[in-house]
Amino acid sequence: MTAVAPYQPLPNSFRRAVCGGETLIGCWVSLASPIATELLGGVGFDWMLLDAEHAPNDVLTLIPQLMALKDSPSAPVVRPPANDSVFIKRLLDSGFSNFLVPFIESAEDAARAVAATRYPPQGIRGVSVSHRGNRYATVSDYFDIANDNVCVIVQIESSKAVDNIDEILAVDGIDGVFVGPSDLAASYGHLGKPNHPDVQQAIARIFERAQAAGKPSGILAPAQADAERYLSMGCRVIAVCADMGLLKAGAQAVQKHFMQKQADRK
Repeated sequence: MTAVAPYQPLPNSFRRAVCGGETLIGCWVSLASPIATELLGGVGFDWMLLDAEHAPNDVLTLIPQLMALKDSPSAPVVRPPANDSVFIKRLLDSGFSNFLVPFIESAEDAARAVAATRYPPQGIRGVSVSHRGNRYATVSDYFDIANDNVCVIVQIESSKAVDNIDEILAVDGIDGVFVGPSDLAASYGHLGKPNHPDVQQAIARIFERAQAAGKPSGILAPAQADAERYLSMGCRVIAVCADMGLLKAGAQAVQKHFMQKQADRK
């Protein structure tokens, strides 16, 4: 087997791949467990989303997961709980370089997300001289290169965001857009029905406008048929599974098999 090189945050190999239009297959991680994250990191996904919006993660649970992925080929991407410059600053200082920022509805929202990840004068990121992100002040040129090595992908989750998609894509520093299908469905009045024609039409528009702007689009699609359809539509940054779903499905399959065996014996 050919060895796969670990992901490199400096220079940011994930951002280079995203901006280069590569197709990147990822896994959604919500268990807040460094052991589970380490196990999945060894599988070889292109990227792994560590969720701090809908999962019980904070900075002190996320750092051990970053450590668990240190030698992994999977690029760690973090979703903060909100488009919050203070929380994003703490994630940057903790060592994250790749962000999926939730619930972006306008160019102003997108610009605020980018600004949170950049040192002045390009942004508003606060300055700490020594932190985990600059390897405790051992990266001598960190302040010179940090701004160019942060990947910002923003999440499109509402009808308002779809209406403003061209303006969002035009914001300098936005590397891509990512569909939140469940929230998007709710916004269009189809809660729990992301495959409703209205929602699918909105998703197709997001993909099309991203392609026209020369930027990649992404989506969470744990159902294989959905993932393959979105890939055929031009989606390039796609999460095809989630840790909780994999664990649940595997456990249910084993339980069903042996319960049926037991029933057959009766």
